[in-house]
Amino acid sequence: MADELRADSCHDGNYCDKPGTLLQSFVPEGKTLFPEVFQTSQLLFYERFQVYQDYILADCKASEVREFTAEFLEKVLEPCGWRAVWHTNVFEVLVEVTDVDFSALKAVVKLAEPYTCDSEVSTFTSECMKELLDLKECRLPLQELWVVFDDSGVFDQTALAIEHVRFFYQNIWRSWDEEEEDDYDYFVRCVEPRLRLHYDILEDRVPSGLIVDYHNLLSQCEEKYREFLNLRSSLSTCKSDSEQENISMVEGLKLYSEIEQLKQKLKLIENPLLRYVFGYQKNSSIQAKGTHPNGQKVTHVVSSSMKTGLLWSLLRDKFCEESCKEEMEIQFHSDPLSAINACYEGDTVIVCPGHYVVHGTFSIADSIELEGYGLPDDIVIEKRGKGDTFVDCTGADIKISNIKFIQHDAIEGILIIHHGKTTLENCVLQCETTGVTIRTSAEFLMKDSDLYGAKGAGIEIYPGSQCSLIDNVIHHCKEGILIKDFLDEHYDIPRISMVNNMIHNNEGYGVVLVKPIIFSDLQENNQDETEENKALKLKTSVETDTTVKVDLEELIQCTTGKVELHARADLSEQAEGNYEIVNEIVIASTQKGQMRKKRLSELGITQADDNLMSQEMFVAIMGNQFKWNGKGSFGTFLF
Repeated sequence: MADELRADSCHDGNYCDKPGTLLQSFVPEGKTLFPEVFQTSQLLFYERFQVYQDYILADCKASEVREFTAEFLEKVLEPCGWRAVWHTNVFEVLVEVTDVDFSALKAVVKLAEPYTCDSEVSTFTSECMKELLDLKECRLPLQELWVVFDDSGVFDQTALAIEHVRFFYQNIWRSWDEEEEDDYDYFVRCVEPRLRLHYDILEDRVPSGLIVDYHNLLSQCEEKYREFLNLRSSLSTCKSDSEQENISMVEGLKLYSEIEQLKQKLKLIENPLLRYVFGYQKNSSIQAKGTHPNGQKVTHVVSSSMKTGLLWSLLRDKFCEESCKEEMEIQFHSDPLSAINACYEGDTVIVCPGHYVVHGTFSIADSIELEGYGLPDDIVIEKRGKGDTFVDCTGADIKISNIKFIQHDAIEGILIIHHGKTTLENCVLQCETTGVTIRTSAEFLMKDSDLYGAKGAGIEIYPGSQCSLIDNVIHHCKEGILIKDFLDEHYDIPRISMVNNMIHNNEGYGVVLVKPIIFSDLQENNQDETEENKALKLKTSVETDTTVKVDLEELIQCTTGKVELHARADLSEQAEGNYEIVNEIVIASTQKGQMRKKRLSELGITQADDNLMSQEMFVAIMGNQFKWNGKGSFGTFLF
């Protein structure tokens, strides 16, 4: 912030004798009547972060934000003698600041001479504007003022300070923050994650759909909070113990619960770690085309250039036997994206050797086959340009083979299966963010493939999905395989097969399971809570009995059906990794069953004991090798 507020000038309130401004100026678009103003809206993340952390908010509580901000402004803001453009949604007018009310975060102003105003409504004369200012007692919020440019450098700190206040109340502050608990650092809990999210969005690091969801949640929460405030205000006018008061209190509790749930959803998105762990449940809008109007199936051949030798090879290897039976339509394309977009149900895309660069998303909604004609290293599809996804699958039965995919500047993973079944065989995936994501209700089979380079997890497995991994190599990712939380009552246990995979050289764990901290572990810290507050906690804080009465060795044997248990003393690193995964998942599955049984019991529903042995998460887990993973073969992420 302008040489760190002129080398700690904000500590003593004195300006350094440094001639000339350090800031740029600009003229608002279409506002040629106005003088230039300071350009302060393009500050970098670290500049804003440092000022909020070191100079404005420090370790203040939510209830102290206005007080700390006022103290900061008193040290750096010129109290008078500067001009500004008063900017509203209706008009802009040039004013002169005569004083500053720091505690109210407002400036005392008068109209500047000559009178300069711009508005779509022609009725804003100087007399009208003076009347409006009189109604406001000539006091305007600082965040509505844009400081007029001055190249002397005297007003640099004034312009920057107002920019930080404006940015804070537009992008960071929430109307309900002041009512948050004061037992935590407001900057760490709220300001930093919201500031990071703002810049992640600016820098295209957040999926577009998640941005829309976030803004919708924010609007819903603000609307509910306004309703809550109005209801709380109306309670003060009701007679004590009246029927209306009782009804209002019930409505208020319901609104409060809804607000708390919305706030928790917002926090999951604002926190970069939780945003990654829980992921973005996007509902793909891809529509399947169905079969061709004539009922035939088409083979699409992709090649940047077609030579006679290649054509003869294709005819010999791919079409001779078929052509003997019936006529087949063949379409030629120069790039794989156009071929995918032209496909109908049952079509086949054959990609000839070459290096293909695409800028769009492969949206596959029909059951098709995408096949490389040759070895994966000879058929390379590289995605350039920023976008949410590379390959988006929603078809009932999609097969992809013999292709190398390279991803750049990505926001989401290289391959996402929303629903239906996708088979990936003999492929190479060079990832950028996450590798493969298998959403709830989707099915994925990956064989003889190589996946590497993911800054997140190589493979993300959601609750209720099916994932079979056979003879693959997953390496040099942040995590090898991430299994999302499935303990919530609305989720089904995923079914996973892992056979003969090599998982090595990942930064974190080979396999990591996300699960909530069991309520009993937190009970000691919550003894003072009221029953009302307990009811408003996240679903992840559900009380459960963690005592597992089932013999773990027997449970593991019955659940996996294919794992041969060895004596722990004789376990190799690879076998121990397989054992550890099954061990932890079985315990989590057992906890889920007990939580469900407890909830049914509380509702008065009695049911025969579930056979926990039948809740098979791992259809098979055997022969996997875990080597040189930074944190080990298996771990858990608790939230």
